[in-house]
Amino acid sequence: MLALGIDIGTSGVRTVAIDPAGAMQGQGSARIAAEARRDPAAIWRAVGEALDALRPSIDMAAIAALAVDGTSGTMIMTDAAGAPTGPATLYNDQATPAAVARIAAIAPRDSAAHGTTSPLARLLDGAEPASGHLALHEADWITHRLGGPLGVSDANNALKTGYDPVAGAWPGWIDQLSLPVALPRVVEPGTILSTIAAAIAARFGFDPELRLVAGTTDGCASFLATGADQPGDGVTALGSTLTLKLLSNQPVFAPDYGVYSHRLLGNFLPGGASSAGAAVLARYFTPAQIGDLSRSIDPRRDSGLDYYPLPAPGERFPISDATLEPRLSPRPANDALFLHGLLEGLARIEALGYRRLAALGAPRLRRVLTVGGGAVNPVWTALRARILGVNVTAAAQTEAAYGTARLALRGLA
Repeated sequence: MLALGIDIGTSGVRTVAIDPAGAMQGQGSARIAAEARRDPAAIWRAVGEALDALRPSIDMAAIAALAVDGTSGTMIMTDAAGAPTGPATLYNDQATPAAVARIAAIAPRDSAAHGTTSPLARLLDGAEPASGHLALHEADWITHRLGGPLGVSDANNALKTGYDPVAGAWPGWIDQLSLPVALPRVVEPGTILSTIAAAIAARFGFDPELRLVAGTTDGCASFLATGADQPGDGVTALGSTLTLKLLSNQPVFAPDYGVYSHRLLGNFLPGGASSAGAAVLARYFTPAQIGDLSRSIDPRRDSGLDYYPLPAPGERFPISDATLEPRLSPRPANDALFLHGLLEGLARIEALGYRRLAALGAPRLRRVLTVGGGAVNPVWTALRARILGVNVTAAAQTEAAYGTARLALRGLA
């Protein structure tokens, strides 16, 4: 028995098949040209190509469950039969100021539907109302094309469209917007929806009894890929910025800190993003220099430096202060000591971030799984473990498609 995850990414589609123990058994991929990313037909075509690329490595008939993730906020409008009525709007498309203001006037402050890239605001900028027309997230539409019911979404994709994950329903204030299209019915990620369409099963060699499982967003899928699954499990992304997510048995909403919560694994997934991160390191050192200098750092000892390494003034999480100045001085003559202070400063921000989430209602941190380029630096990892006070390891898997396959497997369970 295998489970399959399909990841609709910003530039292509990836497929990953895993066994019940979580071992990867096969994968495939297909690119979507940048100029075609808004074309639903191109997205669907890439799904087929990625499935075809997977076929030589596994027995497709062994797949028992399948789930799809998509970029959070990418929308496809359809008619009553599920046919797209125009190009997709992408996750980073800007809504008009008037649409953003309409939501700001009625939505609670802790709603994830606020902001210039809000998919809900973009719906207000859409075409004239049409009977039976639907607003679907791209994962919803792909799942429908595979045989899932039309007009069904998951709680993760629906969050930024205004869905209330605590109440488990679309909130009443959305009715005041008089949207030109209908919103989908929402279920929990991992819910079994239907069996695969007969034509799709025949086309790709699937078992006709293959179960389609409600999917998630690419961000939540990447969290699932790490193996984090218990309240108190944290995932830190050490990229150009520092992003934290912490599985919680309580919802956490703090708009001043940019924190909101997805519904996931029967729990909640709050998180926050600092402006600090590896982009600051890159201003001073190349990756090779960081590797060389790290060997001169003893992670058990404090540098004696007190840095808050922002790339520019302003921070939202774990400190909410639009005027917060970077703190990067004094700079010692010894480059290894300077790097030590920078790594320590980032680790302190990480620790403060998890403490902030706990103060807002999340559980105390129990372990951290790390993704991103910084995960491969053993000195930084040891330094972070000392400051965080918990076990810190690099995540074995980070692919969104792998996380979505884990969700499909969970749906079967």
